[in-house]
Amino acid sequence: MLSLCELKSISCFSVCNQKQNYSQKLYIIPIKTASARVCISRSSVGSLECGGTGPHSDAYSGFSAPNDHQRIGSLERELEELFDEVKRMIRMGNKSDAIDLLTANYEAVKESLNAGTKGIEEAAILDVIALGYMAVGDLKFVGSLLDMMKEIVDNLKDDAPRLDSILMHMGSMYATLNMFEKSLDTYQRAVYIMEGTYGKDSTLLITPYLGMAKVLGSFGKATKAIEIYQRVITLLGSSRGAQSKDLVVPLLSLGNLLLKEGRANDAESHFTRVLDIYTKLYGQNDGRIGIAMSSLARVKSAQGKSDEAIQLFKRAIQVMKDSNYLSPDDSILEKMRVDLAELLHAAGRGQEGRELLEECLWITEKHKGKEHPILVTHMINLATSYSRSKNYADAEHLLRRSLQIMIKQKGTDDQSISFPMLHLAVTLYHLKNDEEAEKLALEVLRIREKAFGKNSLPVGEALDCLVSIQTRLGKDDSELLGLLRRILNIQEREFGYEKESQGAAQVSRLEAFANFVENDVEFPRKSGHLDT
Repeated sequence: MLSLCELKSISCFSVCNQKQNYSQKLYIIPIKTASARVCISRSSVGSLECGGTGPHSDAYSGFSAPNDHQRIGSLERELEELFDEVKRMIRMGNKSDAIDLLTANYEAVKESLNAGTKGIEEAAILDVIALGYMAVGDLKFVGSLLDMMKEIVDNLKDDAPRLDSILMHMGSMYATLNMFEKSLDTYQRAVYIMEGTYGKDSTLLITPYLGMAKVLGSFGKATKAIEIYQRVITLLGSSRGAQSKDLVVPLLSLGNLLLKEGRANDAESHFTRVLDIYTKLYGQNDGRIGIAMSSLARVKSAQGKSDEAIQLFKRAIQVMKDSNYLSPDDSILEKMRVDLAELLHAAGRGQEGRELLEECLWITEKHKGKEHPILVTHMINLATSYSRSKNYADAEHLLRRSLQIMIKQKGTDDQSISFPMLHLAVTLYHLKNDEEAEKLALEVLRIREKAFGKNSLPVGEALDCLVSIQTRLGKDDSELLGLLRRILNIQEREFGYEKESQGAAQVSRLEAFANFVENDVEFPRKSGHLDT
């Protein structure tokens, strides 16, 4: 049965090198209580993220040393124990204990490194520590750990045992940190080692191939990424059959990349194939059918076939609900609702769209509480919908709530609070509450000038709003003209001078005063986009 984990990241294929020659025992360090016996373990990033709890994680299975089976068996147990302990602590919500566990092991391995021992064992220990920090969501230290690992693996020969697996983990972690060049280099070395060991047609290459393709697609190398995805699909199809569930992840990944590249027609065939695989394996009413339908809905939307897209989204959401495949507050299902709501608004069916956005907010409040930061997105989306229908009073209520939550979470100077704050200023303008609207717009301007610079587009957006408010308040013409010149300068810096005649006309008071507030057009950004 294909799990949700497999939908998000293809299973890590086990890689076992048969030669092993370890010279030291990994560390066992007691933490807090005698029962919290810790040792070094590791598994794939995917297993950590998905909470795998199998009795034997295969990322380090297969250690073998014919002349010392007992010692290597002990090493394997130590590797597994820490991994299982970290996962258990995360599942129980004890992230601080997990960090203590990882920190203690780091201090122990650092002693070995300082003593000059820098072999595959140390790389393996640092690997699981880094994976542990990734799993608890603490990425600050991961970069430093990767630097230490890189120093070790760069000096290891390609035939070092388990080096390929460590390199794959490093590639994934580099990608998570948006260090794409290092990620690609690391994956490429792993592929080189594995092709030499297992041959170029081995399915063991699937994991690094998928990692490479994802990285290439992330920084503008789509053509090469598409070639690798197609290679993966060919390998899996020939070895596991054209209807194998293992094809789902590369097919979805390739379809999403093609959609991102504006090739909706090409993407459609891959999503259709996923739907066919799921239907044949699980039937018409399985929740996974909803995943495939939502992908096809996005294709139809990109093709301009809004009615078909809306129907597919509705069917997808209904299947997901009926099958209880995902929790109602799952991010995948949430994105389906928001995408459908945006389509409905674009099709002139705002009331239906608002009902979906209200459902998103209600579900999130129920599952996360009324003060959770994730509520802010739903509040702003719904407020945007209310504003479109001229229901500014309800929009104001939601925006005030969202701003309070953001300030409580981020403080009064963080740039992120400026977005609901500016939206609230616009709403208050429509409600003829110009004094408070001006105060908020000035505060947005202050925050954004500090965060983005005085000539940035976010500052131009704030200035545009401020000019409209102050115009109605009857502020001095010379002050307003100064603000308008700042807006024009920002536009020219960002967009060039191709509209110079338009810009000159904009400086005139009459045209400039007909600004984005009165026409519901935001300064540099697309108006009315419902994000999740």
